Amino acid sequence: MSDYSIDLFTITNEMNLKEFYSPADLKTIKIFSSNLNRLGLNLIGSIEKFDRYRIIVMGQSENFFLSTLTTKEIERAMSLIFSRKPPALIITHGIHPRKELITVAQEHEIPVLISKKSTSDLVSELTPLLNTYLAPRVTRPGGLLNVYGEGVLLIGESGVGKSETAIELLKRGHKLVADDLVEIRRMPKDKLVGAAPDNIRHFIEVRGIGIINASRMFGVGSILPNDNIDMVINLSHWQDDRQFDRTGLDTKYTELLNVKVPYIDVPVRPGRNIAVIIEIAAMNNRHRKMGYNAAKELFTGLGMEYKSMIENGENEEDEVSKYIWNL
Repeated sequence: MSDYSIDLFTITNEMNLKEFYSPADLKTIKIFSSNLNRLGLNLIGSIEKFDRYRIIVMGQSENFFLSTLTTKEIERAMSLIFSRKPPALIITHGIHPRKELITVAQEHEIPVLISKKSTSDLVSELTPLLNTYLAPRVTRPGGLLNVYGEGVLLIGESGVGKSETAIELLKRGHKLVADDLVEIRRMPKDKLVGAAPDNIRHFIEVRGIGIINASRMFGVGSILPNDNIDMVINLSHWQDDRQFDRTGLDTKYTELLNVKVPYIDVPVRPGRNIAVIIEIAAMNNRHRKMGYNAAKELFTGLGMEYKSMIENGENEEDEVSKYIWNL
C-alpha cells in the first residue's frame, strides 16, 4: 500500500467511467494500491492471495465464465470475493453487469463502474494514473529546468542566485518546470519526476523586482508541467580554501527517495556565467549516459593509466553528497 491515496471520483473523471452503483459518494472512497486485480482463479474460490486493496477489473473472459454458472454459483463466487471488501469493480467493454453481480455488490457495498474501453486499454491507462497519484514523494527547495533535454534540479543556499540563473536559462530558450519548491515523485523503474506545487506554478521570485510569471513573460513554450530529474546541480558560494572538482573523472551522486542521481557542485562568484556552465553540465551529463567521459579520453591520450578511485575504494566522498539537503 502507498502512504498516499486517490479517490474513486478522480479515477472516474480521469478514465471517463460510468458509475453504475455506489454505496457512498465516490469522493469518500479511497484507493491506496497502484496494482489491479484481474479475476481468474478467484472466481472458482481461490482467494488466498487476493489483495483487498486493489481495484478489480473484469472483462469479457470473466463475464463469459459467469454466464456458464447458475445464479447461486455466481452469487457464491462473487460473495466470496466481495466479502474481502475490495475498493471497487470496473467492468470493461461497456458490458452491462449481470443482475446477480449487482445484487451481491449491493449486499457488500462494493462500487461498480463501467468502462467502454477494452481491458488491456483500461489497464494500460489506469496503471500510470495510479502510479502518479500514489508514488512516494518529497518536496525540496530549489528549481527544476529542462536544459537541452536534461532535467536539471538546481539547489543551493538562499540568495546564491538560483532564480536569476533560471531566468537566464529561460532567455536562452530552455524550459522551466518549477522555481523555489519542487515536488519530486519516484515513479516505476526508479524514475524521478519533478513538478511545481499548484499554487506557485510558473512564478519566479526575483530579489529587487518581485514576483514574475514565467509563462506570461516568456510564453507558454517556455514552461513544462513536469520533467524527469536527470541530474542535481548545487550552486555554492566560492571559497578560496575549498577544493572543487577540476577533472570530472568520476561521477558523483546524491540520493533522492533512495534513487541515486548524478550530482555536481558549481561554485558561484562574480564573472562566472552560471547559465552557460549549467548548459555544459547538462550536455556533459548526456554524454556520460551514452558512455563517453572526456577526462578519461584526455588521460588515455596523454598515456596515463587511469583507474577509478571509487573502484579502488579510496574515495567515499561521493556518498557524502546525499546529505546536501541539510543545507
